[in-house]
Amino acid sequence: MDLGLKDKVALITGGSSGLGLAVARTLAEEGARTAIASRSAEKLEQAAASIGPRASTFVCDMGDTDAREQLVGRVEKTLGPIDILVVNGGGPPPGGFDDVSPQQFDQAINEHLGAAVSLFHGVVPGMRRRGWGRILTITSLFVKAPGRNMILSNTARAAVCALTKSCANEFARDGITVNSLLPGYTATERLTSLTETMAERTGKSRDDVVDELTAGIPARRLGDPKEFAAVAAFLCAEQASYVNGVALSVDGGATPNLF
Repeated sequence: MDLGLKDKVALITGGSSGLGLAVARTLAEEGARTAIASRSAEKLEQAAASIGPRASTFVCDMGDTDAREQLVGRVEKTLGPIDILVVNGGGPPPGGFDDVSPQQFDQAINEHLGAAVSLFHGVVPGMRRRGWGRILTITSLFVKAPGRNMILSNTARAAVCALTKSCANEFARDGITVNSLLPGYTATERLTSLTETMAERTGKSRDDVVDELTAGIPARRLGDPKEFAAVAAFLCAEQASYVNGVALSVDGGATPNLF
């Protein structure tokens, strides 16, 4: 299936590793010109080398308000108007309410919700003028079923989903779709870090922790980033023009909710 993404310009934040990199790679394979952003120049260069000539790199700390407000302009000066925005970021540290400070709550909200708001403001005016746009926010399965000891992620990512749904209602008339993707347990560096932390806290081996996680997934395995990226690419496609305002789980059936 031709997704109609040839020469579309896509900005992917958190694009130097994990799910962001997988999405950027898949969009590039579909012919899009990808701008990948993260705070590490070294990791960006490695990521761009793995993607190929359709990748351009932009160093940006999404916790820095000024830097993220300038990012869209930097990308468009280099590649042209942004057609696709994928808002992705590293997850906040694990912990329950008593484990995290008010300052950590502020930081998590700023780096996730604040970043999404800044980027939406940057790309939407141009998308409206052209009558076409795709916006994806990558959040978490914990949006629908909050996870234990993940209070920062539960809170910040649910806020991003609320923003996404609200904007979907406003932007659809302008040819812009806005959707959330909720990844489950996927084999990324982030999951490795989380399971190592869980193993330290419980005194179990990391393998035992992973086994316990996969036991709760109907698919009985971790997800592959390529599987997630394929879903993201379709939501960016011409064929997905009537898919709007959804919070779609990509988790092997792990979320217990009906919707």
